[in-house]
Amino acid sequence: MSKKVITHWRDGMTFDAEINGHHLLMDADNEWGGQDKGPRPKPLLLAALSGCSGMDVVSILAKMKIPPYSFRMEADADATEEHPVVYKTIRFSFYFEGEALPEDKIKKAVKLSTEQYCGVNAMLKKSAEVIVKIYINDLEVKI
Repeated sequence: MSKKVITHWRDGMTFDAEINGHHLLMDADNEWGGQDKGPRPKPLLLAALSGCSGMDVVSILAKMKIPPYSFRMEADADATEEHPVVYKTIRFSFYFEGEALPEDKIKKAVKLSTEQYCGVNAMLKKSAEVIVKIYINDLEVKI
């Protein structure tokens, strides 16, 4: 299945990417000739990772009929210093809040996403170490 993104240069360092009819502005900061009209391209990889895995986890937990919970992810990365500058380590943390959350099912959902289903994770793991952590009600869970 082919995917297509059309990206137009607007001005300066601003680019407008059209993705499935949605528009996303990307820009550099002032130091690099931009006007800070949008995010930088590389951090969008971390957003894509979070979105991909988050959709998996929410879907899997819905099928498991998990009680109501809140959920967020944090992804931060260390980059190389030489060009091309790439992410070498990505720390990807899943945070769940709620009452009587089943640790085993949450671990299973996160592992299924990060080890089997999320294509963004699979692509990033080919060039960076992805370290996954899970927290339930602020306590780290052993994976």
